[in-house]
Amino acid sequence: MNIQEFQATSSKKFELNSLSTDYNDESVSKESAEKLLKNNIKKIAEYQEMLYAQDKYSLLIIFQAMDAAGKDSTIKNVMSGLDPQGTQVFSFKQPSSEELDHDYLWRINKALPERGRIGIFNRSHYEEVLIVRVHDYVKRQKIPNEFINSNIWKDRFEQIRNFEKHIYQNGTRIIKIFLNISKEEQAKRFIKRLENPSKNWKFSSADLEERKLWDRYMSCYQEAISETSTKYAPWFVVPADKKWYARLVVSEIIIDTLKGMQLHYPEMSSEQKARIEEFKQRLKDE
Repeated sequence: MNIQEFQATSSKKFELNSLSTDYNDESVSKESAEKLLKNNIKKIAEYQEMLYAQDKYSLLIIFQAMDAAGKDSTIKNVMSGLDPQGTQVFSFKQPSSEELDHDYLWRINKALPERGRIGIFNRSHYEEVLIVRVHDYVKRQKIPNEFINSNIWKDRFEQIRNFEKHIYQNGTRIIKIFLNISKEEQAKRFIKRLENPSKNWKFSSADLEERKLWDRYMSCYQEAISETSTKYAPWFVVPADKKWYARLVVSEIIIDTLKGMQLHYPEMSSEQKARIEEFKQRLKDE
C-alpha cells in the first residue's frame, strides 16, 4: 500500500473536503484486508520488541477524529498484538482545574512515551485548536488577556510545530492520524448506538448539538492539519467510513514508520561474544 497518498501536505492547497471518506481501493476486499491486518499486527509486535530492547527511540501515535469515527476500535484492533509493558495509552478529556493552572502542553508532556515505548493518544493537544476554537473555550483557560488576540491560533500552530520538533529531535517519532468520516456515516453509527442497549451509554444529546457545528469543525481540522503536517510529524488523513479499511491503512502507516526507524536488537560486545561458550558452560554446571 502506498501510504503517501494519505499523507497531508503543509500547504494552502490542502483541502479536507476534497478527500474521500469512503473505501476506494478496488485492489483490497474486506476479507483480504482482515488477513493483511492480522499479519501487520504481528509485524508491529516484532518491531515493538526491538524498539523496547534498543531503548533509544519512542513512537507517539496521535488519533483525532469526529465522534463515532472509530478511534477506540481502531486502537483496540490495530494495537491488539502489543505488549502492554511497552505501551502507554492516554485519552485526553476536558482539562482539570490543575491542568488549567498550567500551559496547555503541560499534561501532554507528562504523558509522552518513554524511550523504548509506544505511546497512543486518543485525542491530544490538537483539541486546543479544535474544540477549544470551535466553542471559544480559550477564554476559560486563565490566559492573560494580552495573549488572547487575533494571532492566538497562528501562535498555537507555531507552538505545536516547535513542540513536536523538539520531541522528534530527542528521539520520539510521531504519527498523526485523522480518521476522516462523513457526516452521513456518523449519523448511521449514532443510530446503531441508539438501537443497541449495550451501546446507548456512548450516545449523548450533546452529540446532536456538535453535529450542527460540523462545517466549523471541518474548517478547523483543515487549518490545523495543513499548518502542522511536517516531515518530522506528518498528518495522515485516513478514509474512515469503512472501519476495516481504516484499520488496515493505520497498520500500514505504523509499520512504515517503524521500518524507517532502522530498529535492531542490542549487540553483544566482542568480549561477550568471545565468552559465550564459557557462559553456557557455567550455566550447565550450576
